[in-house]
Amino acid sequence: MRKAGRDERFGYGRQEAEPGRAGPLSAITLNVNDQVRRLEVDPRTSLLDALREQLRMSGTKKGCDHGQCGACTVLINGRRVNSCLTLAVMHEDDEIVTIEGLGDPDHLGPIQRAFVERDGFQCGYCTPGQICSAVGMLAEVAAGWPSHATADVSAPRITLTDDEIRERMSGNICRCAAYPNIVAAIRDSAEGGSR
Repeated sequence: MRKAGRDERFGYGRQEAEPGRAGPLSAITLNVNDQVRRLEVDPRTSLLDALREQLRMSGTKKGCDHGQCGACTVLINGRRVNSCLTLAVMHEDDEIVTIEGLGDPDHLGPIQRAFVERDGFQCGYCTPGQICSAVGMLAEVAAGWPSHATADVSAPRITLTDDEIRERMSGNICRCAAYPNIVAAIRDSAEGGSR
């Protein structure tokens, strides 16, 4: 007797994978923080899961796993991307930068230093995504990309007001509400210095 809803004419019921068992793995090479890393992944593996589970890079955080919080933000070819929403197999020829690639405790990058100086974090969980997003956001401003908050989209240079920073960083949630300090840290970094 056939089960209801199964019709082989439409491909249902054929070659079903056993529950909990992955299909064939894909061999990929990722360039992460200027290091070539080879791994085998299920083709459905998100970049976030490949970074955390296979490459053991715990700086990139899993927050919502739906692209809504920004905790997993990394830079891909200089642009900020929610790594939970993209597949690892899509990024073989790309340059991926995580928080670990922006500096280390002994040699902080400019935005990392500004976050420390301005106390732009509390629990710190969202901080790696906030910092990666800020690096990408400042590159967008330097390239002249307007945002919804840009007052004059025809101006040759974007004025980086607090409202502009807030709009551009709106995809990154801080559950501790350190937003004023995050904005100040980004402004300091954009101005080329700190307090």
